[in-house]
Amino acid sequence: MLGFLIAAAAGFLTPQLEEPVARPIVKALEGYFPVAANEKRLIAFMAALLVAAVLAAAFDSGSVIGVIIGAILGYFGTRIFNVLKKVIEGRRDLD
Repeated sequence: MLGFLIAAAAGFLTPQLEEPVARPIVKALEGYFPVAANEKRLIAFMAALLVAAVLAAAFDSGSVIGVIIGAILGYFGTRIFNVLKKVIEGRRDLD
């Protein structure tokens, strides 16, 4: 369960990691091949997931599937929350 929570936090923090983590990686990679602007968030997500995997392994917590699901839910968490919020508010309007 701890691995799931670590991965969810990593997915949630991905947008905040774009500048401090992904930018230096992109600059280093651009010396070897071109990196598209929209790939910076993907690089931040991969770096965050790598750290989450190392922490989950260090704490011997969680399975691979739990870490993957946690990362996905963390990454899309705010969007999922907003959709659920709209659905709930929409049902209140029908009453």
